[in-house]
Amino acid sequence: MDYKAYIAERIPAEGVSKEEIAESIAIPPDSSMGDFALPCFKFAKVLRKSPAMIAEDLKGKYPVDGVVSEVSAVNGYLNFKIDKVGLARDVLERIGREGEKYGSAEIGKGKTICLDYSSVNIAKPFHIGHLSTTVLGGALYRIFNFLGYKAVGINHLGDYGTQFGKLISAYTRWGNRDLVEKGGIRALNELYVRFHREAEERPELEDEARAYFKKIEEGDKECLALFEWFKELTLKDVNKIYELLDIHFDSYAGESFYQDKMQPVIDELKEKHLLVESRGAQIVDLEAYGMSPCIILKSDGSSLYATRDMAAAIYRKQTYDFDKCLYVVAYQQNLHFKQFFKVLELMGKEWAKDLVHVAYGMVSLEDGAMSTRKGNVVFLEDIINKCVEKALAILVEKNPDLENKEDVAKKVGVGAVVFGALYNNKIKDIVFSYDKALNFDGETSVYVQYTCARAYSVLNRAEGVNYKNAPISEPCAQEFELLKLLADFPDTVRAAAEKYEPSYIARYAVDVAQKFNKFYIDCKILQAESGVKEMRLRLTEATLVTLKNALTLLGIGVPEKM
Repeated sequence: MDYKAYIAERIPAEGVSKEEIAESIAIPPDSSMGDFALPCFKFAKVLRKSPAMIAEDLKGKYPVDGVVSEVSAVNGYLNFKIDKVGLARDVLERIGREGEKYGSAEIGKGKTICLDYSSVNIAKPFHIGHLSTTVLGGALYRIFNFLGYKAVGINHLGDYGTQFGKLISAYTRWGNRDLVEKGGIRALNELYVRFHREAEERPELEDEARAYFKKIEEGDKECLALFEWFKELTLKDVNKIYELLDIHFDSYAGESFYQDKMQPVIDELKEKHLLVESRGAQIVDLEAYGMSPCIILKSDGSSLYATRDMAAAIYRKQTYDFDKCLYVVAYQQNLHFKQFFKVLELMGKEWAKDLVHVAYGMVSLEDGAMSTRKGNVVFLEDIINKCVEKALAILVEKNPDLENKEDVAKKVGVGAVVFGALYNNKIKDIVFSYDKALNFDGETSVYVQYTCARAYSVLNRAEGVNYKNAPISEPCAQEFELLKLLADFPDTVRAAAEKYEPSYIARYAVDVAQKFNKFYIDCKILQAESGVKEMRLRLTEATLVTLKNALTLLGIGVPEKM
């Protein structure tokens, strides 16, 4: 049962929608007040009463029944106590019935969500700066699919621009095929860094790079062959990371894909009298909307990101007919997205309102920032490998007899990196710490994974006990707190999708793990008397199912033993 919806449906508040009421209902921090609470403050203006009066009025009108056993009004809050046996039966039966689909829904049926994320640059390293966009986009992709949407994952490759001319210049001067084949993307990065170092002393190299890129645009066979080879090497390297992180895409159409799709956009802007010349460049003036001009063509006639992004948005609408198109890109690009979204709106694209910039903060290590051009790059693969190594060392120390230690360490190490990027609100900057990420007692994926392993252990030791359909008795305080939280998982998944915040699920998983561990410590499970034992085993299994579903949505594996 959706308890929030059930309660909201029975609240007779005129002028306030049932949906708005359901969204406002929360679990109070003090369970002695109630199991659910409706804060009435936000309705005071609409209903023209004080929150306390609204709560008292609604209390008198709310019909107590077999689901809601008690209603009280306290300081502007309307509190509800739920029938404990009914909730326990509802939650345990639903989780037992739905299993790995618990928390899923069909609310997105028939709707398409495009997600533009990761978007690595060809011939540049997959570094720590790509972590957030990759795992945030990957989590949202899974969440939307879980809710019945057709999610389309798009890796908008950075495969267009003068940097490729620079790379060809560097490769022609200092590289060779064997060196690059052996070194892969790291060898290409070294060539790129050397180009910038040499160009500081020899500025004419910049002209050579521009000339090489012009050859690519003109279809020069030799330059195109090198460009395609660089692209192939890059994807070969980054796919190793995607495989580790369980990240998938449905399209790899990058910037170069839209090279022949920009002119129709430029023509339409001209036809609609939106293009204005400014210092030789072609712009769309956005001063009336509080923004600097959106540059469409530079003075030399070359395109910019905005031109290509508009062409991409139009292509995606025509190809996928999306209901929403999300761009998982760092907050530094806020203005860029506001600009080209507004230009599409001015062009009369009514679907421009369905374009969403999912902005996030930056990730860095404790020892500071980095620069691709200067060569001080922190490769994401190195971070993941280091986390896996550290996880293995911890597992060997804590459980030297553990089987498949390497596989478990991989799940723990990769999970720590992913969870570290997803646990906090996405807009916050993150300083990644190995020690914090691998803390067995902190708010980490390791703590949640260890809780899952503990639940597995309990269930394995209960082999032979027939608990699957055991009768439901009235839960004790610890059991009931855990049950209420498990009941909240479907709402948490929906909220994560609505707010584009996988952190809701990450934090929820930690909360469930904490509640389960309190239940595990305070309540006997296998040693409990007959009847109680079976119900507690059902609760243990329901917790495990819910935590596995939560971690799976985040892209984190669940080892059975740790």
